[in-house]
Amino acid sequence: MPSPSSRSATLAAAVRTSLADALALVLPVECAGCDLEDVALCEGCRGALAPRAARRRLDDGVWAHSALVFEGVPARVIRCLKEDGRTGLASPLGRALRAAVRAAGPPEGAVLVPVPSSRAAFRRRGFAVTPLLLHRAGFRGIPLLAPHRVTADQRGLDREARAVNVSGSMRVRARHAEAVRGRPVVIVDDVLTTGATLLEAARTLRSAGFTVVAAATVAATPRRTSGTHR
Repeated sequence: MPSPSSRSATLAAAVRTSLADALALVLPVECAGCDLEDVALCEGCRGALAPRAARRRLDDGVWAHSALVFEGVPARVIRCLKEDGRTGLASPLGRALRAAVRAAGPPEGAVLVPVPSSRAAFRRRGFAVTPLLLHRAGFRGIPLLAPHRVTADQRGLDREARAVNVSGSMRVRARHAEAVRGRPVVIVDDVLTTGATLLEAARTLRSAGFTVVAAATVAATPRRTSGTHR
């Protein structure tokens, strides 16, 4: 069973998320996508979040499926969720993630494994981004991965630096591993950038005997040069 401290942290995160959602309904807001006043997300920006699934092949041969391009309105909305704590935006983003997961075509019995937030990010936000998005997408994620060591902020790092930064940063939770042993895995994250985070998650899971069949993300950064992955 989860420890008392783990249960307390989960309860506290749920309370913070619920309060943030409630406050978004009563406090003056601006559209997360275009700054239009008195609406959390206007119809035009909501339309910009309509999923247009695309896929990218990672270096290990796994295909990563994404619903949106991480630029313009989608990028602004995702940043508002992650940086401003506007958890009400998780619902439209969750619908995009649902499309990405379906595009990945998970086989029967596959488990959806979210990339874990760092402990510092969880403390700063009060919630874990990817599990929240999975929940709003209507899926049950299995917290098979956990942070293993502290990493630097990935923003501003190039592909090689990101790979070094995340190397050895995750571990498999033994208790959850035994519960889903032998089932194929789809790794889930919010944004695909260089591929480093997803590749490290896949390496960690494979080292524990799991078969990674695909990855799914809400959005992916535009591919500006050939051979670029996250």
